Amino acid sequence: MEHSKQPFLKRLLSVRGMGAALTAFAGLIIIYIAFGLINPTVFSGRNIVNLTRSMSKYLIIGIGQSYLLITGNIDLSIGSVVGMSAMISGTLMSGGMHPIPAILVTLVACLLVGVLNGMLVGKFQLPPFIATLGTMFVARGVAYMVNGNRNTNAIASGIGQEMGDKFQNFFYYGDTLGLYNTFWIAMILFAAFFFLLSKTRTGRHIYAIGSNADAAKLSGVSVVSTVTKAYLVSAFCSFVVGLILCAQASMGNMEAGNTYEMYAVAAGVIGGISPLGGTGLLLGTLGGAAVWQTLENGLNMIGAQVGIQRIVIGVIVVFAVLLDVVFRRGIFSRKSTKKTNELPAGVQK
Repeated sequence: MEHSKQPFLKRLLSVRGMGAALTAFAGLIIIYIAFGLINPTVFSGRNIVNLTRSMSKYLIIGIGQSYLLITGNIDLSIGSVVGMSAMISGTLMSGGMHPIPAILVTLVACLLVGVLNGMLVGKFQLPPFIATLGTMFVARGVAYMVNGNRNTNAIASGIGQEMGDKFQNFFYYGDTLGLYNTFWIAMILFAAFFFLLSKTRTGRHIYAIGSNADAAKLSGVSVVSTVTKAYLVSAFCSFVVGLILCAQASMGNMEAGNTYEMYAVAAGVIGGISPLGGTGLLLGTLGGAAVWQTLENGLNMIGAQVGIQRIVIGVIVVFAVLLDVVFRRGIFSRKSTKKTNELPAGVQK
C-alpha cells in the first residue's frame, strides 16, 4: 500500500512550487489550531464561515498579483483599481443605472488600466514598480473624481431597495450551501485561473517569461501580449473585489481597496509565489490568503493590538521572501559542498 502511494507523492512533490504551497497549508493548520486553543470561539462554525468570506477578497486579488509575480513583475495599482471599481459601480447604481450595465461599464474601465499597465511594462519596458505606481495614482484619482470627491449615496437610493438587495446578496451577504456567495465567487475564479495558468499555452508563456524573458522571446513567446494578459487578469480580479466592497458597504467608498496591493503580494509570497519570477502555484496563493486571514482573525480574537498584527504579518512576509531567495541562490547547498571539499588543516593535495 505504501509502495503504491510513493510514486504519487514523489510526483506531487516534484511539481515546482508544490512544496511551498503545502508548507503554507501546513502552517495554516498549525496557526488555526494554536489560536483555537487560546480562544475556542475560533473553532465555531460562524467564525469559520465569516473567515472564508473575508479570505475570499485576499484570494481574488492574490490571484491577480500572483500572475504578475510569476512573470517577474508586480502591480501596485491593484488597490486603486479596487477603489475605482467600487466608486464607478456605486456612482452609476446610486444614480439609477441598472446593475448589469453599471457592472459592464466598470469592467471596461478597470480593464483599460490593465491594458495600460501591460503596454507600459511589456511594450515600452518601463520598470513595473514605476509604471504601476503611476497608474495607482491615476486610478485613485478617478475614484475620487467620479462622484465629485465624495462617497456615493446608498445604491438602493438609485436602483431601489429590491434591486439593491439583490446586488448585495449576490456579491456579499447572500449564501449558498451554507457558505457566503463571496466565497463561491472566489472559488470559481480560482478554478478558472488555475486552469489557465497550469493547462494552457498562455500559462506556460507566463512561467517562461518569469524564468527568462529573453530566452522566452527567442523561443517565439510574445512578451508584450503575455505580460498584458497578466495585467488584465490583475485588473479583472481588482474589478471583482471592488464590486464585493461596494456590495458590502451598499455604496461606493473613495478609500476602498487602500493597501490591497500589499495584501495581494502577501497572499502570493506566503504561498510560495516567487517575487523573482518563474516559480509558484495558485494553490499556494489559496493557502497564503488563508494564512493571512487566519492570522488577522486569530490575532483579533485573542485581543492583539493592530500594531502587533501588522508586525507579525510583516515578519512572515519577509521571512517567506527570504526563504525563496536563499533556496534560489543555493546558499545552503553551496555551503555544504564547500565544507565537503575542504581538507583538514595541514593536509596538502
